[in-house]
Formats: sequence, structure tokens, C-alpha cells
Amino acid sequence: MNFTVNKMECFNFVMERKDKTMEELQNFLNSIRRDFADKPLNEDAITNNPYQQFETWFEEAVNAQLLDPYAMSVTTVSNDGQPSTRIVYLRGISEKGFKFYSNYNSQKGHDLLVNNKVALNFFWGELERQIRIEGEVEKLSEQESDTYFDARPRESKIGAWASNQSETIKNRSELEDKVVFYEGKFKDTDVPRPPHWGGYIVKPTKVEFWQGRPNRLHDRIVFMKENDEWKISRVSP
Repeated sequence: MNFTVNKMECFNFVMERKDKTMEELQNFLNSIRRDFADKPLNEDAITNNPYQQFETWFEEAVNAQLLDPYAMSVTTVSNDGQPSTRIVYLRGISEKGFKFYSNYNSQKGHDLLVNNKVALNFFWGELERQIRIEGEVEKLSEQESDTYFDARPRESKIGAWASNQSETIKNRSELEDKVVFYEGKFKDTDVPRPPHWGGYIVKPTKVEFWQGRPNRLHDRIVFMKENDEWKISRVSP
């Protein structure tokens, strides 16, 4: 068998394979049909407080041993109106809101300086549930950020100093060299919280609990905050 081919034959083979693969992928996407379980979400069964309802669902997600149930998408919007979404870990919840921590100089940090409106999303596919949250974000106090930072593993503390989050670097070695530098700088001493790193709290104005149901007739229960009170309604799927 002769395996010798010229560059044009290689190009044609790759392009034909690529086209076929994309067509197969498109057909696969169009053919996917998965119905949902018949587990209802009724107004009578839901609490009258979105934080309590979140805690109930979160506990069920933990008990179901889902991977990273505290992982949430955080969507920010830049000064020119470009949305940007990333996954961040939830690190606290109270009646005031949902907390997470980040580098203030990151892309999300810059976005939040010009537009403090955000959207969060928790998706727990195994339970056929998602929670959508809209609201405004504020920085946590320095004391609260210090307390959380002090409880982090030492390696994570060093990483917070070494990484200028979202900034371009030449290669991996540049980042690793910074880690070595800060390991030496803070040798035999506690690692302080960088001034550019800390916490945020999202104060929600809208929280939606979504439960998958058969035939795409999903349950969607929405909490809207009006005059410091939560109003509950059902919306169409």
C-alpha cells in the first residue's frame, strides 16, 4: 500500500473529513432528544423566601453528590456592552446575598467597576434543575475579605499574588517564576491578602428556580423583589 501523497491530496483529505465531521455533528445535535423526569415544582411546595429555597435545593444537590454544586456562572457586562461569562465558586450566602472572591483587576473586576449588574446561574443537570439570579454586586468589607483569605491554603494565597488575572503573559514559565518569587518573599511568614484581591456580594432582585419537566413544559417559579419584599409568580417555560 502506498502512503505517499502530495500536499494538495492531504489538504483535500483534511477538508473532506472536516466537512463530514461538521455535518455529522450537526445531524447529531439536531437528533438529540431527551425528555425530563416528571418531578414537579409547585407554588405550594416552595418557601416564601428565595434564600431558604436555595438552601433546600443546594442541600439536595450536595446529598446527591454532584460534582462542585457550588460552581456558578457569573455574567458581567463591559463598558461597551459586551457580556462575558465564567465559572466561579460560591463562597457564602446570607439573607444579604451570594458571595464570591476574585482579583479586582481581572476582566470581571473591570466590568463591575462600570456596571455592577450581574447574572448568576447554577445548573445541576443530574437533578434537572437550574437557578438563575439577577442583581447588583458590591465589594465585601476588607475585614471579611481578610478573614476568607486567611483561611485559604498557602499555595492559593501565593497564587493570588503571582497571577495578574486576565492579563497576557509570554508563557507558563513567566507565571511559575512569579510563584517562586513570592514563595521566597513570604518565606517563613504569613501571606497577606493582596490589595487587588477580595470578595463581592451579589444582592439579588430576581431569583428563578427552574425544574425540568416532560415535553419541555418546565416549571419556572420566580421571586421578584419589590419594596424589600419578595413576590412569587410562575412564568411560562
